[in-house]
Amino acid sequence: MNDSGKGVAYAIAAYGFWGLTPIYWKALQAVSPPALLGYRILWSCAFGVALVSAARAWPELRRCVVSPRHGIPILAAALLLAVNWLTFLWAIATHRVLATSLGYYVTPLVNVGLGVAFLGERLSRAQVAALGLASAGVLVLALQVDEAPWIPLTLAASFGAYGLVRKAAPVGPVAGFGLEMLLLAPCAAVFLVASGARGALLPDAGPVVQALVAASGIVTALPLLWFNRAARELRLATLGFFQYLAPSIGFVLAVFAYGERFTPAHAVCFGCVWAALAIYSLDALHAAGWRQT
Repeated sequence: MNDSGKGVAYAIAAYGFWGLTPIYWKALQAVSPPALLGYRILWSCAFGVALVSAARAWPELRRCVVSPRHGIPILAAALLLAVNWLTFLWAIATHRVLATSLGYYVTPLVNVGLGVAFLGERLSRAQVAALGLASAGVLVLALQVDEAPWIPLTLAASFGAYGLVRKAAPVGPVAGFGLEMLLLAPCAAVFLVASGARGALLPDAGPVVQALVAASGIVTALPLLWFNRAARELRLATLGFFQYLAPSIGFVLAVFAYGERFTPAHAVCFGCVWAALAIYSLDALHAAGWRQT
């Protein structure tokens, strides 16, 4: 499979968009993170249903519903996605964009660990060194800062587990996303009603905030579509490099745009993680080149 310019463009669009989303969610700080999660799920559900209809993926979605082999993993994936979204929204609302950046830097290494634990994959010496180095960096941060680094660890663990569960359920991206949102939507609606929200789909806020909330379904689904298109056009080795674009943008926003504290402990932690990712990436490149020769 050869890389295409179109695939590169889709990858940059997807990861670049994800990296810039803290700007979007910060504009919605008037809405509490749990309520914002509920609105995001409902609008994502509406957009997901439209996508399933446009892609004529209803038969595939119905097969997932009646098959425990497919339906149960999708339910688990939906719950993991909700945990990931709520943690991210809470981090943005409490001015912890830097923590989200660290979480998504660590995610590829968490994926490696999950592959070993659940899929029987074997680690090379370089991958073991990368995991050890990243773990040491996170440990330094945990010992030096006032609170445990639960935000990056929760983001990395939930998104890594989400990818693992989705891998176990061979469901297309459109049908899978639509079903995930359909499963979460009733819970979101009940929560919003129970919490006293006046509207089921829009918060009691100004028109700008309401318009941004209504767009959250598109903001959520659009980069996922771009990512899936990029995955079809690019080799995995190439796509893997683009996954660092989103947390890098988040890092720049946190430190230079939002003025979050970047302590010596952060410097050690991020330095260890960046070094670990460099080792991991070079090892992946070497393995890919070995297979091609």
